[in-house]
Parts: sequence; structure tokens; C-alpha cells
Amino acid sequence: MLYHLFNDFNIQMPGVGLWTYISFRSGIALILSLFISTIIGKRIIEKLKKMQIGELVRDLGLEGENTKKGTPTMGGIIIIISILLPCLLVGRLNSLYMILMLVTTVWLGILGFADDYIKVIKKDKEGLHGKFKIIGQVGLGIIVGVTLYLSPDFVIRENVEVPGSNGTEIEYRADNVKSTQTTIPFVKNHNFDYADLVPFAGKYQEQAGWIIFVLMVILVVTAVSNSANLTDGVDGLATGLSAIIGVVLGILAYFSGHIAYASYFNIMYIPGSEELVVYMAAFIGATIGFLWYNAHPAQVFMGDTGSLTLGGIIAVFAILIHKELLIPILCGVFFVEALSVIIQTTYFKYTKKRTGEGRRVFKMSPLHHHFQKAGNSGINALIQRPLAIIPETKMVTRFWIVGIILAVITLVTLKIR
Repeated sequence: MLYHLFNDFNIQMPGVGLWTYISFRSGIALILSLFISTIIGKRIIEKLKKMQIGELVRDLGLEGENTKKGTPTMGGIIIIISILLPCLLVGRLNSLYMILMLVTTVWLGILGFADDYIKVIKKDKEGLHGKFKIIGQVGLGIIVGVTLYLSPDFVIRENVEVPGSNGTEIEYRADNVKSTQTTIPFVKNHNFDYADLVPFAGKYQEQAGWIIFVLMVILVVTAVSNSANLTDGVDGLATGLSAIIGVVLGILAYFSGHIAYASYFNIMYIPGSEELVVYMAAFIGATIGFLWYNAHPAQVFMGDTGSLTLGGIIAVFAILIHKELLIPILCGVFFVEALSVIIQTTYFKYTKKRTGEGRRVFKMSPLHHHFQKAGNSGINALIQRPLAIIPETKMVTRFWIVGIILAVITLVTLKIR
């Protein structure tokens, strides 16, 4: 809004030129989101308390579990508001990159809110039926994938390596093109084209490549959104990890939208993607501000309103800058948390079918609960080696450290080929 006010109406006053700079608008978005999430967030928490919208806690035998009962939930509303308002104020609203991210935020925010509403207000512990969550996530994936295919605004300029006086140099093709290419680590030119998966399609290879791409978008959105949801089980874990991931994605978006930096890292140049830095600045500010209240002992939980939204935002953002194949590294903690649930469920069903008694690999899943629960399981149970309970604050801090290491590795991979 302010960007268009100062630029579209040609207002002449000192400082107006600053609004053309991504760095300035990103800084304003970060400050605004921090202010909104901390100041307005406090009022929202008080409102949730008055409405008695508290967390329903099941007795799972976890350390400190009973102290969380009644803590206000649905705090993801704070994160969503803290992202939307700064973006609407300082973002370039005619950018389809920004529009898609705002649609993603609202779409998944509504989906998560519906789940929390059924759980907390309607007192149905099951919440929104799983198939409706999947339908919502798949629907968003289709919207994003098809928009990227149809809109002429989403283009790239491919990077190519050419011999130079100082060795191999990076140049860019002259024209912007629509492409199903994405960045992949550890290969020579960091590019992978989904169309290469369907060479048998002949003259329809490009169209078939887009079908593969849309299916990948659906998979990534669904997987990351649900993984973030599973990770949100202890105070500050999902919030802190999301902020760390957001910093890396913001850096990658800035590099991708700046041809000089894109050349240095040998990644494709994506015209217009620099506007995403403004959005991600608001995202980082919102998550850090929410962490002020969500850190142990939490004064508020984000609920599915927040966790489904955070995961979906990360997924769509990575897709828009063609970095979705870096997600397994960058979001490694989310991935392991989801994998622990899959392993636990699969092994339990398998052993119950084979022996009549279900066995567990972990004391409890997702993985963070494994470190909170007393007793042994899996290999430790066989060798009778006791496992100590890790205090929640220490465990969360260690997961953050792992998240930071993975973030650094993600950036380093772009220089390894």
C-alpha cells in the first residue's frame, strides 16, 4: 500500500526513493512484524484466555505435560496477522510472487483454524478430518503449480557455464523463459529439469514436465505442512526452526533475484523474486515475535492455525524460488520428525500382525517426545540401557542447533559441485 502510494502517485518528498529498495522495505517489514507480534500478540493472548480457548492435553506420561493444560492455543493467528499487515503495507501488491504467498498464508491459516476450532470450541479431540486437511493442501498445491505454469510473470533466466580467461565463468541466456528447472545440490550447474524425467513423451515432453512439476508442488506442500504440524509439540520448537529456515530462504530469494549474486552461486536468475524477501522478512519477524510468548514455559501455543501455515509457507516459498529440492536438507528436522512417526506406525502395525503384540522403535513419536518420555524402547530395550529424560528447554535448544547446522549446510551446498 505505502509502496504504491509513494511510487505510483509520484509523490515528491525526501526519502521517497527508499521505497524502491528491497533492503529498506524488508527492514520495515521485519520491524513491523516484530512490533505487531509482540504488542498486539499480548492482547490476543489475553483475549484467548478470556474466551477460555485452552490447550487440551492428553495424559501421555511426558515431563511437564500437566503444566501445559489450559494454555491458550490458536496463537497462530498472531503469526498470520503479523505477516499479512506488514506485507500489505510495504509490499508490492501487483507482484504475483507476493500475491501467491499472501494466498498461501490465508488459505492454510483458514484450514488450520478450522481444525483448531473443532478441537477447542466444539470439543472434538479428532479435529478436522485428515482427508479434508489433505484436500486443502492438495488444492493449494494445484493453485500454485497451475499458476506457475499459466502466468507469464513466473520466468527464469538459465545459468550456463562457459570457459573464461580465469577458468569457468557463469553467463545467463538472453531471454527469460518459463521452465520446469529447479536447483539441485552437488551437480555441475545446479540445475535439474523435471521434463528430463519423461523423455518418452516425445514432442509433449515439456507439457509432461509441467505435470510432473505440479505433482511435485502438491507433494512438497502437503509433506512440509504436515511435517511442521508434527514438529509443533514442545514449547518454541517449530517456531524457532521456522525462523531459522526463513532466514535461509530469504537469503536464497535475494540471491535468486539479483543477477550478480545468482551468478556467484551459479543458480538460475529469477526476475521479480526479490519481492519475496519483503514477505520473508515479515515471516521472520512474526516467528521471532511469537517466540517471545511461545518459549518455555509457553504463554500461548500456535495450534494447527500456525503450524500448518508455517509449513505451507516454507514449501510454497521454496517452490517459487525453484529451491524445493533443498528442503530435505534445510527442513531436515521437520523431515526426521515426520519420518519417526512413519517408522513408529509402520513397525508397530508390522509387529502386531506378525506376533500379536505391537512393538515400538521409539518410546514415543514424533521424535521430540522420545526424549521426554521415561522408559526404553527399540535397541535400548534389548540391551537394557536406560535413556535419561532430556529437559524440554535443553532438547529444544539442541534441535535449534541442528537446524542452524542444516541451514549452513544448505547454503554451502551451492558452492559444492
